[in-house]
Amino acid sequence: MSTAINSVPFAEPAYLRGLPSPYFRQTHLDFQKRCRAFMNEHFIPYALEWETQGTVPEHVWHTFNKHNMLIPNLKSPLPVSWLKKLGINDILGVPVEEWDYLHTAIWVDERARTGISGPGSSLSPGFAYGIPPILSFGSVALQEKFLPSMLTGQVRACIAITEPHAGSDVANIQTTATKTADKAYYLVNGTKKWITNAIWADYATMAVRTGGPGSGPGGISLLVVPLKNHPGVTMRRLQVSGQMAGGTTYIELDDARVPAENLVGEEGQGMKYIMTNFNHERLLIAMGVTRQARVALSTAVEYAMKREAFGKTLMDQPVVRHRLAKCGADLESLQAWLYEFVYQLNNMTKAEADDKLGGPTAALKAKAGMVFRDCAETAVLVFGGNGYTRTGQGELVEKIYRDVMGARIPGGSEDVMLDLSIRQLVKGFKKQAARSRL
Repeated sequence: MSTAINSVPFAEPAYLRGLPSPYFRQTHLDFQKRCRAFMNEHFIPYALEWETQGTVPEHVWHTFNKHNMLIPNLKSPLPVSWLKKLGINDILGVPVEEWDYLHTAIWVDERARTGISGPGSSLSPGFAYGIPPILSFGSVALQEKFLPSMLTGQVRACIAITEPHAGSDVANIQTTATKTADKAYYLVNGTKKWITNAIWADYATMAVRTGGPGSGPGGISLLVVPLKNHPGVTMRRLQVSGQMAGGTTYIELDDARVPAENLVGEEGQGMKYIMTNFNHERLLIAMGVTRQARVALSTAVEYAMKREAFGKTLMDQPVVRHRLAKCGADLESLQAWLYEFVYQLNNMTKAEADDKLGGPTAALKAKAGMVFRDCAETAVLVFGGNGYTRTGQGELVEKIYRDVMGARIPGGSEDVMLDLSIRQLVKGFKKQAARSRL
């Protein structure tokens, strides 16, 4: 399949346009070509149709799984020992032990060339968000129970945190998990809402309250909860504005019996586990929407060069050029920040990254959503009535615009992210100042 680079202005990041980059080594450049060929063959041409239908065919999951192309959703560095134990040695020729977050950025970027997030969201949540807490905090027994089938794609997982009355306010979740008299099971009761991919998932890594009423953040735990056909679990799809193919789900739990051995880590530590998982989620969102913004803007540029109004093309109208240029400047600034951030992540220990990059991750995620909003809105305005129509030549930009709020809310809403980022920076400053006075 073709690995050709799109020459339309703003259609590709600078390193793919042949400009020098300090970040990408040959391993990254080679992987980008193989990844683009794979996506062009198995994903990109069909994504718009899948989004319209609201479902990605099951064979797509199996194709990605067969080529180890679900593994890039995991945190980097990858869990090499587990992967090799299961016979997973490389990802399109990149040895798993050499994989880094720049490879991840390329993988997310190439998949997001669809411009829409729904089809990708049907493949990602389990590996990206459901499995990492088990890898990072699960006991050996829990890992042995679930990782072989999850990492090899035999079963699907998701992450279930959000509830009807608790979104970014994670500490306020109300779903309870109470141990049975013999301590062998938890009885889980409550609801989870806006859970991406759950309708197809076998298990959810679920935030539950084990500490009783009023226990706050210290009363939250994580459980691996069976979903499909499990007694006490009812699921239905939600109709949301965008991400039609993402399988957004409402989950009801009525005395669902979950083995006590499915506890992730320790009781009462769930809030800490969730917070460490959020940085990865926010980074993946930022990576994806940066490319979505790029698709929206470049599509608008291409349209403006051929669409005529008032006797000349839209591109010949100064007001249109100004709008496109402003979005382009914001987009390229965001892209540069994203690659710098990923480089930093690759060259810091996990402890350093957790300490210093939590706030910047939140800010990056928020900024990516804002730039995406501006680029998508500009695309719709340039397309005019066509951009407001679900079919025809404006279909793609209309669907892209529907995804905007799906980028700005999940993983922490924009205002919460901005507040978190500045609080983390001030906290770090005060800590450093206190050390300097010693």
